[in-house]
Amino acid sequence: MLKTSLVHLATLAMLSAPAAAAEACGELRMHPGGVVVEVTDGDTVVLDSGLVVRMIGTQAPKLPLGRDGFETWPLAPEAKAALEALALNRTVQLGYGGETVDRYERALAHVFVETDQGPVWAQQHMVAEGLARVYSFPDNRSCLDLLFAAEGRARLAGLGIWRNSFYSVRAADDPGDLLRRVGGYELVEGRVLLAERRGGRVYLNFGRHWKEDFTAVIEAPALRLFAGDGFDPLVLEGALVRIRGWVDDRDGPRIEITHPEQIEVLATR
Repeated sequence: MLKTSLVHLATLAMLSAPAAAAEACGELRMHPGGVVVEVTDGDTVVLDSGLVVRMIGTQAPKLPLGRDGFETWPLAPEAKAALEALALNRTVQLGYGGETVDRYERALAHVFVETDQGPVWAQQHMVAEGLARVYSFPDNRSCLDLLFAAEGRARLAGLGIWRNSFYSVRAADDPGDLLRRVGGYELVEGRVLLAERRGGRVYLNFGRHWKEDFTAVIEAPALRLFAGDGFDPLVLEGALVRIRGWVDDRDGPRIEITHPEQIEVLATR
């Protein structure tokens, strides 16, 4: 399964954007959207119907948006401006691939902007420009392969957020640095020293001192998703991986894995 995933991602990286988008997003349920009349930030738009659309699958740098004490993330104004240049006052189509509405009553959709050159997938555009990163959910897993490929190219090219240390990929073998980032969404890269199942959970340990070192924890609901994909996380022992998620502190820094796409396999040994 690991080798197959790596080959598939490499294939997607070589495809043209329209061809790959069609392959990756063929399962979406497409619906007319409307005209974008407002861009709230780099991953949220408002349509002429009043519908607020959260561009699922991506996370752009965040703006305060009225939250007291919230500091603007680096490049947040630039991300908003880029999405405005792409989508403001243009008609869009919406593609749904999972849950359709969040707790804030925003639509959760992939956004396709009608342009003179044809439809542009807004999520892919923002990620490819280095102005958003992949941010997925267990109930919305469609169209992620191509977004990962676009993110990888942008990161290698040092575009946008990938030039800024705020968004750097962190080292799994530096738990002190990760503890300083508790509460943040981070990408963490390292080799799995030990993968073990205990008490209905799977632990991916990145150091010998499990109460101090970085750990990724896969709870039972997530393990069912792994099983449905035919992906046994225990085979990750010894693999070089990149984990993405929110960092907390429970016996050292850790990230809870809620679905397989939070783990990118970089090398099996």
